[in-house]
Amino acid sequence: MQNAPANDLERLQRDGTVALASLFAEYRSRLERMVEFRLDRRLFGRVDSGDVLQEAFVTVSHRLESYLETTTVSPFVWIRQLTLQTVVDLHRQHFRQKRGADREVPLLGRAYDGTSYSIAYALVANQTSPSGALVRAEEIDQLRSGLESMEAIDREVLALRHFEQLSNLETAEALGISVTAASNRYVRAMQRLSEIMQPKTS
Repeated sequence: MQNAPANDLERLQRDGTVALASLFAEYRSRLERMVEFRLDRRLFGRVDSGDVLQEAFVTVSHRLESYLETTTVSPFVWIRQLTLQTVVDLHRQHFRQKRGADREVPLLGRAYDGTSYSIAYALVANQTSPSGALVRAEEIDQLRSGLESMEAIDREVLALRHFEQLSNLETAEALGISVTAASNRYVRAMQRLSEIMQPKTS
């Protein structure tokens, strides 16, 4: 494993579930940031990030032994991956229901479409507009369309580095690419985002 936080891994190897509980608490703010970024906005108010993390911790605990037998990524990246899978499973659970949460927020326009929507929402959400929610929804949709023109892996690098605030090494681990590739893709993604964010001229 390349440059993993040896002390965190050693703690897990030595103290098992006791160390896992401690590490999960230490990672909690970072995991909450990821959940809040990735969670479909139609579920806000219906799903609490604390509940997501509680469910993720149960999964992580059950898989600790397997992780320690075949460690390929750092503890944080491994825990983040399983927490993200919990979010994905939650989306499947809610949106396959006939009368799901998607019927409650008509201004979102399109169905949730993953990373591009999460990035667009994060960029627009804190802006205020006298025209209100409809204008913001339109801006989000326009940004999402622009982000879809990027390569999927570049969008994901952008999400991990800029919005989840992972290190370049953690990003490389999460995506299974080299550190150099992760760095180069981040620079390219930020340049492309800057172009997308430029006001359109007539």
